[in-house]
Amino acid sequence: MKPTITIDFVSDVACPWCAVGLGNLNQAIAQLSDKANFEVHFRPFELNPKMPLGGQDAIEHLTEKYGLTVEQVQANQANIRTKASEAGFEFHPEGRKRVYNTFDCHRLLYWASKEHGLQKQAKLKKELLNTYFCLAVNLDDQDNLVDAVMRAGLDKDRALEILKGKEFADEVREEESTYTGAGINSVPSIILNGEYLLQGAQPSESFINAFEQILQKD
Repeated sequence: MKPTITIDFVSDVACPWCAVGLGNLNQAIAQLSDKANFEVHFRPFELNPKMPLGGQDAIEHLTEKYGLTVEQVQANQANIRTKASEAGFEFHPEGRKRVYNTFDCHRLLYWASKEHGLQKQAKLKKELLNTYFCLAVNLDDQDNLVDAVMRAGLDKDRALEILKGKEFADEVREEESTYTGAGINSVPSIILNGEYLLQGAQPSESFINAFEQILQKD
């Protein structure tokens, strides 16, 4: 019987490096699927929890946040697009237009896991990342979130019910507090078997090495 490696993938839908890290993680899992089972849980983290409705121009936000020039931001985005493509995400060539709050995305991801299981949560996570980075559309528009839900094979009406109310808000905030309270302040942060931490958009080789070390210990 194959051992199971549990993975807590702490991330935000608005984080491009989270998409890169997820793609690389999935490549590593595929390479070691004959040696272990992998149980991936997506945990919430908000890069911009106080972002108001309507968001902020992405270039403006990134230059202000990191003290970079427009040219530096554009160069960074081009580099990220290349890394994302290698990881299986084809980012929009013009980049994301605006930066948004992602709390509703996290509520939907929590629902997917709770009511439909981890595989559906993983599909929704991928589709929400595609919505933001590949389609480069408005995350404040609930129609775009519902489209992602439907592409993931989940129920449109149930998603709308959640989006129109406050369901799973407390649960998401509790999970966020758990991980920020444990010292997580940047994403992606990937926790293996509840005890090994990998941070940043690690290449697939780093994940493979970590998995193999865990399997050797077992």
